[in-house]
Amino acid sequence: ETIQLRLNDTNGIENFVKNFCKSYYTWSNSKEAIEARTQAISRYLTKELQDLNVDTIRTDIPTSSTVTDVIIWDIEQSGENAFTATYEVDQQIKEGDQTRNVSETYTVKVHVDADGDMVIIQNPTLAPAMEKSSYEPKAQEADNSVDADTVNDATAFLETFFKLYPTATETELAYYVEGNALEPINGDYLYSELGNPVVYKGRGQCRKSRY
Repeated sequence: ETIQLRLNDTNGIENFVKNFCKSYYTWSNSKEAIEARTQAISRYLTKELQDLNVDTIRTDIPTSSTVTDVIIWDIEQSGENAFTATYEVDQQIKEGDQTRNVSETYTVKVHVDADGDMVIIQNPTLAPAMEKSSYEPKAQEADNSVDADTVNDATAFLETFFKLYPTATETELAYYVEGNALEPINGDYLYSELGNPVVYKGRGQCRKSRY
């Protein structure tokens, strides 16, 4: 099936889903609060979903909830007029005198009309939480074409420079820096160390990274 992408800007869907979440995941067990929540979420749900959600919050439940944050992680077009939003909801749930913070990730499907009107066509569904990536950038390797004496000279030069740089005048910097590449900082800094230096050849010169 070929799906033509309709939207480049998904801000409208993001705002629609965020506003829905603030109503859907907020509740208390009083009759008035339940009626207010039912009325609020009806602005976002199809009639079928409104009917399905009528008894999700009742006066006999022991908890109340407030939404502290909603994060939209992804909006993906899943049909000609349908978009799936992945989001995280942070809630503060109170039961008696106990309060706990809960964070869960969900998906919800939104239908978008040609004129931009929106309605949710699928109830929120639990989804895997977003995790930290295990990616680590590859460490830059030393250039074996640079001999040890050159590496030592470059290291000694930089150590001397960084010790002097915080208090160096423009005249003193001229001995170390070409042109106006660096401005005097006149700061109260103390040089610590040159950590894990890597020296490699540039065009007609040696370069050093990881200062």
